Amino acid sequence: MSRFFHGSDSSSESSSDEEELYGENAPEKDEESESESEQSEEEEDSDEDSDEEGGKTGINRFLKEASDESESEDEDKKGVVKSAKDKRFDELESIIRLIENAERINDWVAISENFDKLNQKIPTVMRNNDGKVPKMYIKAIADLETFMIETVEKQKVTPKKMTPANTRGLNAVRQRTRKNNKDYAKEIELYREDKDEYMKEDVPEETAPVSKKPKRTTLDIGDVAGAGDEGFTMVGAGGKAVVYTPESILKHLREIVESRGRKNTDRAAQIKTMDRLLEVAVNDYQRIRVLLTLVATRFDLSSGSGNQMPQEQWRLAQTNIAQLLEILEANDNMVVVEGAEEWEDDDKLPQVSDTELFRIPGSVVSFVERLDDELTRALQQIDPHTAEYIERLTDEAALYSNIVRATIYAEGLMQNPRVDADQNDVVNRVVMRRIDHLYFKPSQVIKILEENTWNGLPAELHSTITPRADSSDPMTVVLSLCNYLFEHAEANSIIRARAMLCQIYFLALHDQYYKARDMMLMSHLQDNATQMDITSQILFNRTLVQVGLCAFRAGLVYEAQSTLNEISGSNRTKELLAQGMQMQRYSMITPEQERMERQRQLPFHMHINLELLECIYLTCSMLLEIPLLAQVGSSPDVKKRLISKTYRRLLEYHERQIFSGPPENTRDHVMQASKALAAGEWKKAAELINSIKIWELMAQPDKIKEMLSAQIQEEGLRTYLFTYAPYYDTLSVSILSSMFELSERKVAAIVSKMISHEELAAALDQVNSAIIFRKGVELSRLQSLALTLSDKASGLIESNERTLEQRTQGTPNAFERQGGQGGRGGRGGQRGGRGGRGGQGGRPRGGQNFTGGALGSAIRA
Repeated sequence: MSRFFHGSDSSSESSSDEEELYGENAPEKDEESESESEQSEEEEDSDEDSDEEGGKTGINRFLKEASDESESEDEDKKGVVKSAKDKRFDELESIIRLIENAERINDWVAISENFDKLNQKIPTVMRNNDGKVPKMYIKAIADLETFMIETVEKQKVTPKKMTPANTRGLNAVRQRTRKNNKDYAKEIELYREDKDEYMKEDVPEETAPVSKKPKRTTLDIGDVAGAGDEGFTMVGAGGKAVVYTPESILKHLREIVESRGRKNTDRAAQIKTMDRLLEVAVNDYQRIRVLLTLVATRFDLSSGSGNQMPQEQWRLAQTNIAQLLEILEANDNMVVVEGAEEWEDDDKLPQVSDTELFRIPGSVVSFVERLDDELTRALQQIDPHTAEYIERLTDEAALYSNIVRATIYAEGLMQNPRVDADQNDVVNRVVMRRIDHLYFKPSQVIKILEENTWNGLPAELHSTITPRADSSDPMTVVLSLCNYLFEHAEANSIIRARAMLCQIYFLALHDQYYKARDMMLMSHLQDNATQMDITSQILFNRTLVQVGLCAFRAGLVYEAQSTLNEISGSNRTKELLAQGMQMQRYSMITPEQERMERQRQLPFHMHINLELLECIYLTCSMLLEIPLLAQVGSSPDVKKRLISKTYRRLLEYHERQIFSGPPENTRDHVMQASKALAAGEWKKAAELINSIKIWELMAQPDKIKEMLSAQIQEEGLRTYLFTYAPYYDTLSVSILSSMFELSERKVAAIVSKMISHEELAAALDQVNSAIIFRKGVELSRLQSLALTLSDKASGLIESNERTLEQRTQGTPNAFERQGGQGGRGGRGGQRGGRGGRGGQGGRPRGGQNFTGGALGSAIRA
């Protein structure tokens, strides 16, 4: 058994071991060893007795002795207690000593670092020193400047090689001392005139040793008298009761402001403290200072991009902002502006007179903007299909009231001649926030919102931008806000562009298509859309979609399809409108990009119905593509043209299906209607389109269905003429009128337009009300092959020109090709940009037996 086990006899074991090793010749023990063993046994007995008496083990006794020794050492160290002022001076002196040591070894890296620390400590030391600059600091920066100048002169005379880090440190100190010492130029001159006399006065007072405070203190009767209703009082460090008085408000606020941003800061406790300070405040200046700090601290609760502000704290912040605005409206001699000087003396209050304007640093508009952002962030993270979303959306009315009130306050600052700072930018920001809450709402909702807001505001508040009398007319309110930004914002500012987009969106939402279209074209926003920030690009996409929907409601199918094609024609409609994320199969998006994308998502109540958008886009594409396909099928010499790639792909997929059942969704309805329209069954096509239930979401569904039926009748007539023209010599207008249930005048107008656009090779006999088709010479096989060869040759030419353009970076050939093919509007001016069907821009030329080029001229001859 090991000798270290408890209960083993070490002496007997060792003796037995010796006997085994040496046998009978084992050495005898010395008297000293025997006495030592006896003494150790006595000590063990005494230890056991003491453990039994004290109720502790021997190990605990040794720990207790060690703790007693450490406590005695701490008591010796804490014999002298220094004040906060002396501690700050000791820290300052230690930094100065480090700078002097670095000067001896010419270590400019350490000098630069310690010089920055020194300047960071100075404001705190000055605050504890009654606002005076310590003379040891003046001595340190003056000597450092002298040493720096001597070092630079030595480098010029006898240049010595310095390390790159040391050179950077020297240059940094050179720049910082030049900038820093300007503030203390007079003190430095006094120091350099007579150094000894200057430093004599700077003898710090030695504090007498203070006896150690008792661990427990009793509260005074006066402190207990300041306790709360429940009989408790706030207790600070050292057991002293914390009593909030009007004189100590600024000191408590200073402590809270200095602790902002630090780790492990209890913001909830700070909010409770400021609520108590707001109760004991006796004048409006104290209330304004407490409210400014309180609102900022409430916003700190949701610091970070992934956190949202609790609803309770949001509503309390909204109430505090309303209180702040109410106080500022009642006091004309105090204003809260950005860039104002902060009141440094916490021991006394500033003297605010009625004749002079007192400025308090802060920004009411920034608080309102942050409040708006927090509500938007909360709505983004709430499920829109729950009652919680509706409940949270009701907070928008209170938010809008604060925005209007902040707008009126900012207008007053801008019109006040005593306010030196330019407030134009502040007014523009808050007006833009107000527009953001109005432009996407119907006029009925805006009218109710404006009336409730103005009824809740005091009667003496008036706005010059949107007077109280104009609140009953939503169109006037929105246009007044937008026109204000047009006049007062900078020419190329993003605020002006956003105001323009919001006004276009509002006009398109209220069925004023031509005004919205003219504003969009005259503003040239589509040329600069890619240079905007992402939020403004989303607004541009939303505006473009709303203009397209407005054109559809007006019955302008071609304009609606061409406008919606840029957004709905892509597979990224959700992302372009910020209404969701469409994850691709092989997307390489990072988690950071995904988080940023989710932050840009719009709240659900601002969404545009994507199913309705898709239905309108596919319906417009059907009305344009089916006649075009019929025209190309009957005239093989007409060049193929594509209007909607998305619609063609869906149509081809539908045609490849072996069995097609009854329509189940919007796409099925449109595809089966397209098939019926191509076969000449326009009634069936109209029935399928009108049976789509999504039309009920629009303002006037019956009017929309009538418009669609009329469009299907006209396009059915065109499709029938393109398909069956080769089989007719003459065709009566009355027969067509009865087949498609159109008036003869309408049929004649449609046929005349097709003839004038050279889509149909025919003539209209108005006397007999008949259409006379012209029969051309049928092409032989050789001629057909020749036409096919010419098409392939032209395709090769285009591909060669495209390749040459890429190699030559598109200077001459790109211009010639763009001019020869009509640029973006189509080939040879066939499409004519985004105009209507009038002139030469509506539809491509072609028709029965129409041929082009030299071969066509020879055939016609």
